[in-house]
This record gives sequence, C-alpha cells and structure tokens, in this order.
Amino acid sequence: MRALIQRVSEASVTVDGTVVGQIGPGLLVLVCAMQGDDEARAEALAARIAKLRIFRDEAGKMNRSLVDIGGAALIVSQFTLAADTSRGNRPGFSAAADPDTGNRLYEHTAKALTALGISVQTGRFGADMQVALVNDGPVTIWIDG
Repeated sequence: MRALIQRVSEASVTVDGTVVGQIGPGLLVLVCAMQGDDEARAEALAARIAKLRIFRDEAGKMNRSLVDIGGAALIVSQFTLAADTSRGNRPGFSAAADPDTGNRLYEHTAKALTALGISVQTGRFGADMQVALVNDGPVTIWIDG
C-alpha cells in the first residue's frame, strides 16, 4: 500500500458537482493499492496513519497523532501514486493493483481507520474527483508499506 498524507485544516472531495466527503482538521490521505497488497497491509497502513505524530503539541512540536487530536481523515483513492516515471515521459501504472483489488483495499483501509476510532470520510473510487484542501504547515508525508 502507498499513501500520500497531508495535514489539513479542511479538505473536501466533489464528484459531479456534489460534495461526497468533507472534513475539518485532520488528514487528507491519498491511497493506492499496489500489486501484491492485501487486507493485512491495508490494516497496517491504517494503523500507521492513525498513530503518525505530525500534529503540534503545546510546545509547537510535531508530537501528536490523529487519534490524540480527535481529528478526521478524508481517504481518496489515487492509483496514480503507483506511477513509474523511470522510462520516458509517459508514466506507467502497472505496479498498481487491478481495479477490483484496489477498490476492496481502499474501502478496507477506510474501515480499518474507522475501527481505530477515527472519523472517516471518503471520495468515490474510480470517479473523476475534485479535491480541495487547506494544507496545514504544509505537512506532506509519503508512506510505502
């Protein structure tokens, strides 16, 4: 599983002019299932996201997690995180999981975060989405795992 995590003041996802997911303070998480990933990897990714200490504590240091602050997560499927740009100018996406697996693991990641006590909103798998966010910091973290 691969994720790009952004600490946000707010974020939303719109599909066909309708907001389908929206959060206040928390994390916007772009998620990509890779070839060979399974539910266990999705659960491990969710646990890392929930415990990642990237929110400020009273001293202003990044020392608090999403769980600690009671923040929300907006989970958005993003198969383009699997892009291979090593050959030429057109990215290849063969490292991404097939769409059925990708959707299953995307949904499993969201459910696993919910099970950890995180308020979760989602985009719509496979849709043309418009994502809006106010990046707080900015703080952007890449996780492979």
